[in-house]
Amino acid sequence: MGEFELIRRHFVRGQGGPGVALGIGDDCALLRTTPGHQLAVSSDMLVEGRHFFPDVDPEALGHKSLAVNLSDLAAMGARPLGFTLALALPGADDAWLRGFASGLHALADAHGCPLVGGDTTRGPLNICITVFGEVVAGQALRRDAARAGDDLWLSGRTGEARLALERLRGTAWALADRSDDTLCRQRLERPTPRLALGTALAGLAHAAIDLSDGLAGDLGHILAASGVGAEIEQAALPVAPALQALPEAHRLECLLHGGDDYELLFTAPTDAREAVARAAQASGTPVQRIGRTTPDARLRLLGPDGRTQALHARGFDHFAPGSAPVS
Repeated sequence: MGEFELIRRHFVRGQGGPGVALGIGDDCALLRTTPGHQLAVSSDMLVEGRHFFPDVDPEALGHKSLAVNLSDLAAMGARPLGFTLALALPGADDAWLRGFASGLHALADAHGCPLVGGDTTRGPLNICITVFGEVVAGQALRRDAARAGDDLWLSGRTGEARLALERLRGTAWALADRSDDTLCRQRLERPTPRLALGTALAGLAHAAIDLSDGLAGDLGHILAASGVGAEIEQAALPVAPALQALPEAHRLECLLHGGDDYELLFTAPTDAREAVARAAQASGTPVQRIGRTTPDARLRLLGPDGRTQALHARGFDHFAPGSAPVS
């Protein structure tokens, strides 16, 4: 199977949806944007051994490859238009490609985001997707728009993906109770992009970010861009059943620094609480108010005993000394 037969067999599916004027088959795709909207563009790369294990289910990998990009659109309040795929493969494995394409296309179809172009080559397994969306001009949820005194909100819950990763690594503290293994692994390998919530928050929330590198680290990006601080209430953090039996230090590590959650963290004015609740209900997405932004530049954790402690806004950094790949 050659390169063009590979593309035709697994990735060509017509010209796409209403946002696509010209799809796969020419030098460029042509997208239609709605008047009064801005184009939102994001790219993410997944590398074998760094972002996923070599034996991961290819269908799950296809899902996650697109999900992490759609999550970026959700964080901006943008609606998907289409995406491109650049794929390096060690070989043309038809069965693997069939599974990968199945997971990719299923999520694309669910969110009306067709594949409109890309490239393939031979090399170590590497997946790079660029996604395109649109948002009403002036309503994008930018990281630099948080204001002191905002409520701090979290969709869903964090920590299960990190627990699944530590179990796959064989980390001792993560292996004591594996009763929720399936759910945790699904959270790691098949994240849910919160697109319906993101678009419902556009023009309502102030700032937002999707949680790829851990709650504290990603919150730090909002705080730095907006020039504010924050206080997180430990008691308000949603805790999955799989994390409840963990020692507190490991539980907080998962909740605050875990990564791969792909939930939305956003700020909104206090007088928007009812509107946020309606947006969450309309989108079918649970949200929890977990703290507030503050005028100073510090990040603090408010413990159950009412004491505050400084919280380091650290997240995963691929180039930091000691940063560990998945395998």
